[in-house]
Amino acid sequence: MKVLVVGSGGREHALCWKIAQSSLCETLICAPGNVGISQVAELAPVGAEDLAGLVALAKDRAVDLVVVGPEAPLVLGLADALREAGIPVFGPGQGAAELEGSKGFMKDVLAKAGVPTAWYGRFTEAEAARAFVREKGAPIVVKTDGLAAGKGVILCQTVEEGLAAVDSMMVEKIFGEAGSEVVIEEFLVGEEASFFALCDGKNALPLAAAQDHKAVGEGDTGPNTGGMGAYSPAPVFTEAMQDLVMAEVVAPTLKTMAEMGRPYTGVLFVGLMVTADGPKVLEYNVRFGDPECQVLMARLDSDLLPVLMAAAKGDLSGESLSWKDECALVVVMAAKGYPGAYQKGTEIKGLEAANAVPGVTVLHAGTKDGGAGKVLAAGGRVLGVTAHGETVREARDRAYAAVDAINWPEGFCRRDIAWRALERESE
Repeated sequence: MKVLVVGSGGREHALCWKIAQSSLCETLICAPGNVGISQVAELAPVGAEDLAGLVALAKDRAVDLVVVGPEAPLVLGLADALREAGIPVFGPGQGAAELEGSKGFMKDVLAKAGVPTAWYGRFTEAEAARAFVREKGAPIVVKTDGLAAGKGVILCQTVEEGLAAVDSMMVEKIFGEAGSEVVIEEFLVGEEASFFALCDGKNALPLAAAQDHKAVGEGDTGPNTGGMGAYSPAPVFTEAMQDLVMAEVVAPTLKTMAEMGRPYTGVLFVGLMVTADGPKVLEYNVRFGDPECQVLMARLDSDLLPVLMAAAKGDLSGESLSWKDECALVVVMAAKGYPGAYQKGTEIKGLEAANAVPGVTVLHAGTKDGGAGKVLAAGGRVLGVTAHGETVREARDRAYAAVDAINWPEGFCRRDIAWRALERESE
């Protein structure tokens, strides 16, 4: 098979790394890719949001499957454009991708499907949003309706913080047009988990759960990021909970989307809060999580390519997956200043030494070729140092040993990835 992966981040490096291992994969292309991805795939200089360019590339290279990594091209309608050209694609069409493209739409679908979630309100006028915050009180959560690279969520502990969040999104437009509409919802208390299922429009095949670390600082402090680390399996997400989520969350969502004429094909990322009343949906994403994808691919024992193709062709029946018993963990190394302003173009050394640590694969998220063998930082989140081990502690120790082998003074990471699981192991 000839496979084209769209995207240039850590998620896409993880997907390419796994797809390249498939005996079915003869040619692997990634557009636009990054330095790390170039070690396992041929790079094509076409941007992830250049829909016409990507369709032309897929036709020109006669690819058998396109795997779309990021959410933005899906929300723009890349999967529809590829399907119209007769090219199999793993990823939802534009109508279904609105589950991530609009948080308000997603909440309306949850309500229609009867899926447990937080109460909410949708607002296009700042004054109405402020009135809702005053009426409901705090703590409360304010979200941009549109895409904001994983950063458009503000957790507000006081009414004043809630009002300030409304103003920063709707008036000051700190997240651009994504904040023209906001969703304000209940502040759920519990433990977060990310669960993933492959979908063919009608049926779903469970993948696995992971736990992400959204906040930039240790102890889950500071502003939200796109994710500073993750590990899998997530002890909070039991087999019984997986069965419950498949029956009460994924199945009714797929049924509702099909009834709305927006059948969902691809991977459904279910962001959950495990509360005292059971799991409730925080959000849906229409692609693999980044950094969760890195640990899922490290744990997956099966060949990924056949199930991606089965989902793309609309028939997952009869497919199954096997998983390694081991734990996998990823530590994200980011440029100092992230998620605020940060410097680009700094050199990263020591990658060979980091990759030499047993059980470690360093995945690239935001890198570029600096010539003469140099690797330069080219984004906020730059590396995903991924490790597996018999226990969470072994995986964590290996990952941080690799982090310490990397010479990049302009970078930083959280040093407490998987702290909840480590507390459980200690007990």
